[in-house]
Amino acid sequence: MLTNKPKPAPCRMHIRKGDKVVVTSGQYKSTEVREVLKVDAETGKVIVQGVNLRWKHQKRSQQNPKGGRVQLEQPMPSSKVLLFSAKLGKGTRTKIQVVAGKKVRIGVKCGTQFD
Repeated sequence: MLTNKPKPAPCRMHIRKGDKVVVTSGQYKSTEVREVLKVDAETGKVIVQGVNLRWKHQKRSQQNPKGGRVQLEQPMPSSKVLLFSAKLGKGTRTKIQVVAGKKVRIGVKCGTQFD
């Protein structure tokens, strides 16, 4: 018998679209600063510009008569990236504090406000 399971609640993300981040592990690990293109809170994954590239084979169409191959960014776990702090010059973990009645992301080591 099948049961209808409720969808899992969206994850609280420490990263938002447009943030500057540093990749901390895997093939693309570096100190190079990159931008977040998309955030998926349901799966807890992010798409980062120029990271986790895969080849996508495209079928022929009127817009693309030859077809071909294109490299696209694929989702990666948000735990693999850290927010970039200009003060430290590297990635930093974040905590949430209430400042003037609003929740704000603050760097743990540097105290930089990100919102």
